[in-house]
Amino acid sequence: MRSSSSSSTTSADAGATETFAELLARVQACTVCAANLPHPPRPILRVSPTARLLIVGQAPGRRVHETGIPWNDPSGDLLRQWLGMTREQFYDVSRIAIVPTGLCYPGTVKGSDLPPRPECAPLWHPPLRAAMPGIRLTLLIGAYAQAYYLGTRRGRTLADTVCAWRDFAPDYLPLPHPSPRNRGWLKRHPWFEAEVLPELRERLGTLLSAGDNGGAPNATR
Repeated sequence: MRSSSSSSTTSADAGATETFAELLARVQACTVCAANLPHPPRPILRVSPTARLLIVGQAPGRRVHETGIPWNDPSGDLLRQWLGMTREQFYDVSRIAIVPTGLCYPGTVKGSDLPPRPECAPLWHPPLRAAMPGIRLTLLIGAYAQAYYLGTRRGRTLADTVCAWRDFAPDYLPLPHPSPRNRGWLKRHPWFEAEVLPELRERLGTLLSAGDNGGAPNATR
């Protein structure tokens, strides 16, 4: 069993004068979940105090854990297609932050990724969100991200939540996970590509354009 050392501090331990770089260093040094992970902790995130868009997925998969690059897999390829972005645009950290619900690879069971560790999002999302005041839109990708940010507001099923995307505007936009395993879901719900994706791309075009005049930032949870 791996030890949770003194670096496994809670977000409340930081002083009021903590810089963005100091916060990021604490996140990257986190070992809170170490005893429950299949490999040494390797938090995977991309954040910047100037980011306008926040992408929240579930947790890194094995390939992402190995490369250290979020969404660097077939799921990421489809996500970028949904967003209408090149890899260069997607990884422009000055405009786009990527913070999964669980920052470290949780491992697999019977070939499927385990859920994000439950300790992670309550510990690190609030201080990271507070340190990115320019966030105007948060994409909630998959059930775990939607459960954390929407709570009881989400629908009975993922389809119900995504179908009700207008109810969560302008702060949030729920999306299904772009995993190749979800091709069946996409075929059963053609309205997603017909209705949600055009709205998503239009909002991103306005949000990330050079002439964005900035609206009220997302409230932190």
